[in-house]
Amino acid sequence: MKRVAVIGSTGSIGTQTLRVIEAHPEQFCAEVLTANENAALLIEQALRFKPNAVVIANEEKYRAVSKALEQEDIKVYAGERAIAQVAAAGTVDIVVTATVGYSGLSPTVEAIRAGKTIALANKETLVVAGELIAELLKEHRQASIIPVDSEHSAIFQCLAGEGDNPVEKVILTASGGPFRGRDAAFLNRVTPEMALKHPNWKMGAKVTIDSASLINKGFEVMEARWLFGLKPEQIEVVVHPQSVIHSMVQFTDGSIKAQLGAPDMRLPIQYALTWPARMELDAERVDFARCSSLTFEEPDRKTFRNLDLAREAMLRGGNMPCVLNAANEVAVAAFLRKEIAFTKMPELIERTMQASAFVAAPELADYAETDREARKLALELTGKWCKL
Repeated sequence: MKRVAVIGSTGSIGTQTLRVIEAHPEQFCAEVLTANENAALLIEQALRFKPNAVVIANEEKYRAVSKALEQEDIKVYAGERAIAQVAAAGTVDIVVTATVGYSGLSPTVEAIRAGKTIALANKETLVVAGELIAELLKEHRQASIIPVDSEHSAIFQCLAGEGDNPVEKVILTASGGPFRGRDAAFLNRVTPEMALKHPNWKMGAKVTIDSASLINKGFEVMEARWLFGLKPEQIEVVVHPQSVIHSMVQFTDGSIKAQLGAPDMRLPIQYALTWPARMELDAERVDFARCSSLTFEEPDRKTFRNLDLAREAMLRGGNMPCVLNAANEVAVAAFLRKEIAFTKMPELIERTMQASAFVAAPELADYAETDREARKLALELTGKWCKL
């Protein structure tokens, strides 16, 4: 029985993780559940899965959660620090980091220091502080990260059994999002409602917008670099609208291995929990008789500038990826509130990167300061645009 801490249990990945746990009660139990704001769903999940502890990040909602669970044998905590602490708890075997954004960094760091197995779905952890995470994993060798992102899980699966066989490059596939093939004039008229209609995947709002703007793929390039020890030039992005091939690995002999499957996040979640074993999953199967074609094309970097902004931040290194992430979180939130246009998001990110102080060798405290300052700069710029 593996005891699982689901950090961000009320989000898209968190709820699907609980579906996997529920489908295999003989293998897993929910030891810890945490949420940021959604107290109502956290309470519902706690009553259903009976975890040892729950944490609500918003301390103003602690009383409501505590009162609702006062008759249960469930510990209730509040605050972001408490989330980091439960990720390192001795009763936890696997930590699923399923939160969105910068908030995933601290619990992941604490889980590594505690020697945990981490099923990482929070891409921002490696975007913001990939070099720090890599160093911590070297220091705490008992800890390990198994990727949950479909693309990185695909690469992880393709590398299984390959040992030290040299990799020439990895090829990350992208659906292209709902606006593939559209020009800048069309994108300028895009509404949040339009952007939230992803053609293939069901995801949370933040990740769906990131996918539509292609910054999600830029983040995944950074992730791949740190997860698999690659050089930037070894990571390629190709648009694959059908989302059947989740990513590929090309070896130095020219052979390419690909991982295929229906677009269902439960597959990489379950594989991360059960690795190296595979277990039955009631997911849709790929039917090649009905799959008439698999197509590939270059991403439109001119129209979707976020992909190159992400690569620029990665190549500059230091705290610049942290600046990129903070500015993007502000940009997405402003777009969802209809304060800025879809096409203004890359401009907001670029200006924030230009205005931010560069730190070549950041430590954990530097990342926190960078995140605060970059958000402040981005919010100030957003405020000026809103007044125009």
